[in-house]
Amino acid sequence: MTVARADAERTRLIRLVHVAKRDLAMDDADYRALLARIGKAESSADLGIPALRKVLDHMKRAGFQVRPKAPGGRAKADDGQSRKIRALWLDLHGRGAVRDPSEAALGAFVRRMTGVEALQWLDSAKSSKVIEELKKWRNRL
Repeated sequence: MTVARADAERTRLIRLVHVAKRDLAMDDADYRALLARIGKAESSADLGIPALRKVLDHMKRAGFQVRPKAPGGRAKADDGQSRKIRALWLDLHGRGAVRDPSEAALGAFVRRMTGVEALQWLDSAKSSKVIEELKKWRNRL
């Protein structure tokens, strides 16, 4: 493993350990005790990759579940307006108007229309604008 890859993997594991700490509602004392017992260190920053994996495995056995991210690195927006936008996008794909039905392509469309980088960051007014534009596009077919 190259040094850059190892650094990226270590950073990823540290983030996961911190997410697990939050998801498991661990207070700082319990968290530090876990790091000392499993990882033999007082801070996640002091742990190497093997120790971080051991700590993370222990946290998974305690109930932590890694939630996969959507392609592109972000979790999918799941509010009502976002689901409507996604449904209209997929409908347009089914009608042959959209070549790429992916979340990334939808994100690019939303970004061109609104200037907002991700679907989950749209406010209600911008979401409504996107919905109306997609409906107009569908009606033109």
